[in-house]
Amino acid sequence: MADLFEMNNFLFLMGGFKVTLEIGFFSIIFSVVLGTLIGIVRYLKLPLLAQLGGLYVDIVRNIPCLLCVLIARFMTPLPPTMSGILAMSVFTGAIMAEIVRGGINSVPKGQFEAALSQGMNKWQIVYHIILPQAYRNIIPPMVSQFTTVIKDSSFVWAVGTEELTGRSMILIGRYSDTSHLFVIMGCVALIYFMLNYSLSLIARWEHRRLIAKSY
Repeated sequence: MADLFEMNNFLFLMGGFKVTLEIGFFSIIFSVVLGTLIGIVRYLKLPLLAQLGGLYVDIVRNIPCLLCVLIARFMTPLPPTMSGILAMSVFTGAIMAEIVRGGINSVPKGQFEAALSQGMNKWQIVYHIILPQAYRNIIPPMVSQFTTVIKDSSFVWAVGTEELTGRSMILIGRYSDTSHLFVIMGCVALIYFMLNYSLSLIARWEHRRLIAKSY
């Protein structure tokens, strides 16, 4: 058991954790941007774009995340990590689009109409008035989706990406004792828990701060 706690094994796992953070960070950024744009065009009911956005959301939300990972890996020339980011961004973007659209719809329509009467165009109203309020309302479900992205990033191991889960499986293959498996899996679960729980704490603090600021 002592050989399991060698520094080389720790560094090996941390290398996978770094890949997990890269996939999670960039997937979250890209999916928020994509989801926001789609949420806006559907809210504004822009011709064609709104229909295409709705079709994208309906298709992606009804297929498995793993299928997106497989498509991005084997149907694009991207390397494993980049294909994982693409897959997670596309899949999460559809969910973010619905979260953003729900947040936008929670803002009273009278504010949009009042701003329109003051001479602002639709994009100015959305950017300056609607989105700030919408984001304040959707912080909890958005961060909940962020933690899901972190957890679902483990799917990229299926296509050869050595992120945290992938490297833990490689590490398990080096040892035959069942006790080693429980220790490795326990360490990996603890890392995921600490990361996602930290995100949840930050989100709660930010949500309370924004609510207090609004009064």
